Amino acid sequence: MLTRSSSGLVRRVPRIVASTKRHLLVGPIDPLSNLRPVVYDDAPSLPPTINTNIRHPYSLFEFVPATVLHEDDLELQYKLQRQQLDAFHQTFWTDSNLRFEAGKAAILSSLPESSTPLDKERALSDFCTQWLMQEGPRTDAYTTEWRKRLVGCMALGIRVHIHRFKSRFASAPKSD
Repeated sequence: MLTRSSSGLVRRVPRIVASTKRHLLVGPIDPLSNLRPVVYDDAPSLPPTINTNIRHPYSLFEFVPATVLHEDDLELQYKLQRQQLDAFHQTFWTDSNLRFEAGKAAILSSLPESSTPLDKERALSDFCTQWLMQEGPRTDAYTTEWRKRLVGCMALGIRVHIHRFKSRFASAPKSD
């Protein structure tokens, strides 16, 4: 915007755009999963009893054709899917770490009192080798499922952003 000052000079005045910034926050490290959870400022809250390992059999897309979905419905679906993905990730690593620590404690408690630090180190080395071989298929299955869910979440996020982009132009005032 251009304005004239009292001295007759023309100067540019910056426009102030008042829009709310959204921030993703990172929480403190979870002691069980060793992950830093993402705290979304726009996320809807999930019911506390939801099981995130099982996909819900229904989605917003089943009852309404995708072309008729309202922007708010799409955003809600995206926010829920994003939050469920994070909960799935958190649940897997919490369970995995709890089982690992329990196995490690069992190995250490099975050693005799007279065992040396080198004996403990060997026992833990053998345990870790066995753990990695045992958990390989489980971790591979988790990784495959997580990637599949992530791609679906990203695709939905892209749809939400495209919809927002299109709606900006549709609602923009037209100049003649």
